[in-house]
Amino acid sequence: MDKIEELATALARLPGIGPRQGKRFVFYLLAAPAAERAKLAELIASLGKEVRQCPDCLRFFNESAAALCNYCSDIRRDDALLMLVEKDQDLVAVERAGTYKGRYFVLGGVLTLTGKGAIREKELDATVRRRLAAGLKEVVLALSATNEGEHTADRVRELLAPYRDHVKISVLGRGLATGSELEYSDAETLRAALTNRKET
Repeated sequence: MDKIEELATALARLPGIGPRQGKRFVFYLLAAPAAERAKLAELIASLGKEVRQCPDCLRFFNESAAALCNYCSDIRRDDALLMLVEKDQDLVAVERAGTYKGRYFVLGGVLTLTGKGAIREKELDATVRRRLAAGLKEVVLALSATNEGEHTADRVRELLAPYRDHVKISVLGRGLATGSELEYSDAETLRAALTNRKET
């Protein structure tokens, strides 16, 4: 396989990028100055060295001397609340809304109706048990208002069934339109959804 095709194929494996876009990126890079290509290659290579996963919430954060990310190490956050989000970008969107001050857990994906996809089930169970000892009272399911989000929420409810006597499980209020992804929601919509969350 020639280098253009090889790189285009690799780029096409990224979420939301198809073969045509992958090839477009390759030709853009070929026309770009060598220094720009070198900088991009350097940034990609340094990702694994300078970014790591928080052992508590499982989001990615820039390497620092701290063992936990800034949200998990913040003692001012409310230990009674644990929000479950699909991906890191959703956590960023919720923080941007500025309303929620509890803890987080990143599921790492969604479950599809066809049986594809995966979430961090074992890690979620361990986190909930650990958080219960720290005073957890409510788990907020902050999942996208899509079929996959609903299917994932159903599975999470099954996983959390043994803890229903100890924690309330709530979902975001429907300030979110059906079919919308959390990552792309504006701050005001997220604030309304969080304020109007209901027990599930």
